[in-house]
Amino acid sequence: MPAWPSDYFRYFATAPDLRRWGLGLTASGYTLVKPSATYPPALHPTDHQLDWEHGRVLDAMQIVLITDGRGWFESQATGRRRIGPGMAFALLPNVWHRYRPDAVTGWVESWIEVRGPVVESLLRDRIMAPAAAVRRAGAVAGLETALEAVHTRARTAGAGFDPELAAAALGVLAAWEKARLTQPARSRIVWAVSEAERHLAEHLTEPINIEALARRFGVAYSHFRRAFKAQTGFAPWQYVLHFRLSRARRLLSSSDATVEELATRLGFSSAFHLSTVFKQRVGVAPTHWRRQLAANAPRPRRA
Repeated sequence: MPAWPSDYFRYFATAPDLRRWGLGLTASGYTLVKPSATYPPALHPTDHQLDWEHGRVLDAMQIVLITDGRGWFESQATGRRRIGPGMAFALLPNVWHRYRPDAVTGWVESWIEVRGPVVESLLRDRIMAPAAAVRRAGAVAGLETALEAVHTRARTAGAGFDPELAAAALGVLAAWEKARLTQPARSRIVWAVSEAERHLAEHLTEPINIEALARRFGVAYSHFRRAFKAQTGFAPWQYVLHFRLSRARRLLSSSDATVEELATRLGFSSAFHLSTVFKQRVGVAPTHWRRQLAANAPRPRRA
């Protein structure tokens, strides 16, 4: 663990830029709580006050990493959980929670608070879920490093919206997600899905046997298919079709290749197969889509 920086906490005003950029850092802090010390050790804004007896509900999202010491975290979805070094917990909007360090050990906490459309999307898609609000997220996931990047800038940043702070906060959310993917109990299937996803991306236009791919990575097909959809949002074959069609749209808009040529290039069995799938997903046939695109393109001005 790096040398402890000085304690601090800051709250930043929300601004229109927060929604334009999709994410904004609205608070951050780093605190060494000594054994038997009063907790929280500093006076925070009224809407952020926390006491163990009553708990708290926030209207923003926080990520809290404990880098040293031990304590407890509790929410309605997780129940009471023992927290130790390298563990982190997410405080989700409108979810009751409470936490505190053990009086014998104290702890070191590093945290940020964020708001914005990105947060709303993560909650809506269940990437941030109340039942999965506690995880191990130390050096492997890079969460401590990502948080320190926020603290380094937040200590001296101005009071207004700072896009670089927003970008650093997004790095914290990415590290939180990486921690989920590297949890020991999930490591085998997560590895298999990650390897399969990379294989599919690299061999997207070639004949693909999904069941053989699952066997190649040593997992049962039914388990692999469920895990693949959970991690990527697509069933394996739908993943292949999605990216083949994405390439088809790019090539239709940027080349004069025929539908037959595109079908051969992208791994479809025939021009009819490509046209059928394209119309199912996009709503019109490839040739019609290309004509619509050309008709809507801006016309060059006459000199």
